[in-house]
Amino acid sequence: MTVVSMVLTLAVVVMWLGGSMPWPIATVVGLGLDGGWLATLAYERRLAAQGDHNRAVTTVGWTFGLVATGVLVVHAVGEESTGAWLAVSWLPLAAKALWLVHGMWERTALTPVALDAIRGIQQEARDEAAVARARLRAQAGTEETRLTAVTEAGSRVARVQAQTAERLSGAWSTLEAARQGEGTARALTCVTERVTPGAQPRWELPVWGPFEPLPALDSAPGLSDEELDRIVAKIHDSETPPLSYRELSLRFRAAGHSASETRLRAAWKRVTTATA
Repeated sequence: MTVVSMVLTLAVVVMWLGGSMPWPIATVVGLGLDGGWLATLAYERRLAAQGDHNRAVTTVGWTFGLVATGVLVVHAVGEESTGAWLAVSWLPLAAKALWLVHGMWERTALTPVALDAIRGIQQEARDEAAVARARLRAQAGTEETRLTAVTEAGSRVARVQAQTAERLSGAWSTLEAARQGEGTARALTCVTERVTPGAQPRWELPVWGPFEPLPALDSAPGLSDEELDRIVAKIHDSETPPLSYRELSLRFRAAGHSASETRLRAAWKRVTTATA
């Protein structure tokens, strides 16, 4: 744009002054105007390359641009095709404005080393972001797999527990029905009435559920068979009807007495046989 502006200015000066002076002189005048503008522009560019600035040089450069634009405007007014010449009269000022923009771009320009460093930093950031996304996706997949496995295992455990509880409930119902049935009582009576005439047979269901173990009384002195029989008889006769072996065992140990299960059951048999 600067070259086009200089050519137009030179042509207008030669055509404008060609009628009043020889064309070589007019050419010198046009070249002087263009040369002064080009010299001012070159000096301003040199100062900008050194990081310096001179208001006077900048003012002179804009002055040359205004003079060239004025020459083009005055020439356009005197020509028949005024619009065509006015359309190019703004080129000198536009060229000066573009040099100003170019100077601003140079002040913000970076060296190839800095640009490479910036590209490397940006690429490293993109790589780290991609690795982080991949790690998060992998962790999410692993957690999903773990939760699925835990859920399936818990479901299997719940099904097994439900089946076991159902079976135990059925077995408990069967035992309870057998215990309360009249046929069971008659069968037990047929078996036991020869041994214990007149005794009502009674049997207990197995213990199913939580229980509290009693602390062992290691320090308690051992009981003899006579003392054990006396204590068992006292507990056995404390209520009517007589207590079962299970209830008697619980009261015996709750009272603080200590005896092995074999001796206690033998004493209970002796006491119940004697009572019968």
